[in-house]
Amino acid sequence: MKNKSWIPTYIAVGIVWGCSFIFIKLGLEFLTPFGVAFGRCALGAATLLIVAKLRGFRLPTDRKVLFHLWIVALLLNVIPGIFFALAETEVTSVLAGIINAVTPLMTLIAILVVNREEKPKAFQIFGLFIGFLGVLTVLGAWKGLGDNPLWAILVLLAAVACYGISYPYTRRFVMPYKLKPESIVATQLTLAAATLLPFYLFDGIAKDEYKIGPLLGMLGLGVFGSGFAYLWNFRVMEIAGSAIASSVTYLTPLVAVIVGVIFLNEKVTWHEPVGALVVLLGAAIAQERIKLLQRKSNG
Repeated sequence: MKNKSWIPTYIAVGIVWGCSFIFIKLGLEFLTPFGVAFGRCALGAATLLIVAKLRGFRLPTDRKVLFHLWIVALLLNVIPGIFFALAETEVTSVLAGIINAVTPLMTLIAILVVNREEKPKAFQIFGLFIGFLGVLTVLGAWKGLGDNPLWAILVLLAAVACYGISYPYTRRFVMPYKLKPESIVATQLTLAAATLLPFYLFDGIAKDEYKIGPLLGMLGLGVFGSGFAYLWNFRVMEIAGSAIASSVTYLTPLVAVIVGVIFLNEKVTWHEPVGALVVLLGAAIAQERIKLLQRKSNG
């Protein structure tokens, strides 16, 4: 590919999404999990509504479209937003970031479940098996779960499962309407924020201490993580293709580990990064990325 203008944007997306897990930790210093989920969606929605207005994009008004976008909002923003924040009250941001790397495998499982008439290929089954071993390695299954409560691990996996389901759902029920990405994400986040607002009003503030660090963390999580990063990822998709755009999932766990260790002094056991690599290897095999790289190197 001669046009490499997508590379800085690609790196920016990986850094922002990789930092999301430390931003969640910071937000939890003064917000509850409901507050973190609402804050990131509300800030992201405000950012993208402004962008859509400046670029002259209209938001969808058809009820069917809005219903499907609301389902996507539940799967991509509401449930994972609450679940990741809830889990991070007990687990490290590093572990949350690594578990997030299971998303491509969950997406593949969701696609195979939806398309039941299509039999899974051998490399897909092998990739899923490798990825499953990677998850067990991340968790250190041979010695129990350590300091990580089982419910928190299950909540993280449930959040990632929602991500996996959202992609085939979006492709089937939203993409046919051929809406602009800005319109889709702005509407989706607005619906997510509206859904979360009652929960925020009921129990959103953990304590009335508003320090600069946590406030900046929430701004980063909402404005960039739930706002601009989506637009940047769409931009990468337009220039470099969907395969490269989706591969940012391989960069985010690395960023999550680095920032968690440097800025939060979180401890990393040897099996967490090793397991993350195994998970990513399984995802690469399942998505035929390794075969694709071999084909490129051979010709």
